Amino acid sequence: MSTHRTPPLPPSMTLSRRALLRDGAGLAALLGMPVPFAKAAPQGVAPLALMQSAATPLAAKPELTLLNSRPVNMETPAHLLDDAITPASRMFVRNNGIPPYTDEVTDESWSVTIDGEVNTPLTLSIADIKSQVDTETLQLQLECGGNGRRFFTPGASGNQWTFGAISCAEWTGVRLADVLERAGLKSTAVYTGHYGADTHLSGDPDKVPLSRGVPIEKAMDPHTLIAWAVNGDQMPDLNGHPLRLVVPGWPASCSQKWLTRIWVRDQVHDGAKMAGQSYRVPAYPVAPGTEVPDEDMVIIESMPVKSLITAPQTGVRQGARQPFAVRGKAWAGDRRVAQMDVSIDFGATWQKADLSDPANPYAWQLWEADVTLPEAGYFEIWARATDEAGEAQPPIPPGWNPRGYLNNMQHRIAVYAV
Repeated sequence: MSTHRTPPLPPSMTLSRRALLRDGAGLAALLGMPVPFAKAAPQGVAPLALMQSAATPLAAKPELTLLNSRPVNMETPAHLLDDAITPASRMFVRNNGIPPYTDEVTDESWSVTIDGEVNTPLTLSIADIKSQVDTETLQLQLECGGNGRRFFTPGASGNQWTFGAISCAEWTGVRLADVLERAGLKSTAVYTGHYGADTHLSGDPDKVPLSRGVPIEKAMDPHTLIAWAVNGDQMPDLNGHPLRLVVPGWPASCSQKWLTRIWVRDQVHDGAKMAGQSYRVPAYPVAPGTEVPDEDMVIIESMPVKSLITAPQTGVRQGARQPFAVRGKAWAGDRRVAQMDVSIDFGATWQKADLSDPANPYAWQLWEADVTLPEAGYFEIWARATDEAGEAQPPIPPGWNPRGYLNNMQHRIAVYAV
C-alpha cells in the first residue's frame, strides 16, 4: 500500500511554488503579516490559514463536528484530543445504521452469541461475561479507515473526515481470545464475522447495515476486547453501549458496536461492507480517478503511521523569538512509532520531538517539542511520525484510492508570530 502513486492536493488546497513566490505580498496582505519561510513551501501546498472552516455542533457531543445526521457521524477537532486518554464525550462517532434503544438494557438482558466453527456455541449475557472471564483494562486507539478522506483528489464519497476520526480511550472488557477459547475453535476457523443490534437506514429488518470481521490471528490478539466500559464508566450510546468489540490498530469498522453475535467462519467473512470497494484499497498503485475492479481490491488491515498536533490550537498568536511547547499524539496501527519530528519552515528542516512509550501496545504515544519562531509573521508547524519499520508520514495524501482510505498526510497548524 505504501507504493501508491502520490496524487495532487484538491484545488482548494493547491498553490504552486511559482504562484506562492510571485504572490508573496498578496499572501502577506491576506494573512495580515509576512510569511518568512514562503520560499521553502513545497509545490502543491497552500497556507493552512486560508483553508479553515467552522465546525457544526450536535447536542449529544456539542464540541464535535457533525459530518452527517443520517446516520450520525461526528469528528473531533484536533485540539480536543489533547488529553492523554480521550474523554468519552470527545470520542468520534462513526455509524452506518440506526443505533438501538438501550436505555432499559441491563447486564442480564443483553447477550452475545458465539457460533460457527466452534466446538461449543455460547450465548453469554454481559453478566455472564463479567463473572466467567477475566477482566482487562487497556488504552486502545480506534481510527476510522476514512480519516483524512477530505484531502483526496478526485474526491471520494462518504464522510469528509479531516484528521479527527481517532480516539484513544481506556477500555474495560474481556479478551475476545478468552471467549473464543471457551467456545473452542475448530481447526477450520479462519475468520470472524461480527453483528450488532443497529438497524439499516431503510428500516428493513432483513438488511444489515454493517457486518465486518477479522482473521482469527487478529481476533486472538490479547489486545482485542469485548468491552462494556470507557474510562471506568458506561460508554456513550453512540459509541456502542452496552457492548462492543475493540479491535485496535485496524479500521474501527472492525470494532462492531451494540455487539450481539460473533460468527466464526471457515472463510473470509462476506457480511455487509466486507466485499466490493468497502474498506478496501487497490492491490496496486492507480492513477487518481481510476475505476478499479472489485477483484483487484484488498481488505484494509493495519492502519498507517499518523500523528496529530493537539496543542496549541491552529490559529494561535504566539510571541516571536519566545519558546513555546508544541505537543500531540502519534500512532501506527499494529506498529509502534519510533520517532517524531516537527518543522516550522514547511518541511525544509525538521526538529526531533520527545516521544513517550505507549501505555500498552495499541495505545497512542504522546510527544512534545519546544519551538521558537525566529521573527514576526505567519508560520506553520508540521508534524511527522515515523514508525518502527521506517515508514514516515508524507506531506500530502500518499496514494489515491476510490473510497478515500488510509490518508496519513502530515498534520499542520497555523501560528501567527507577533
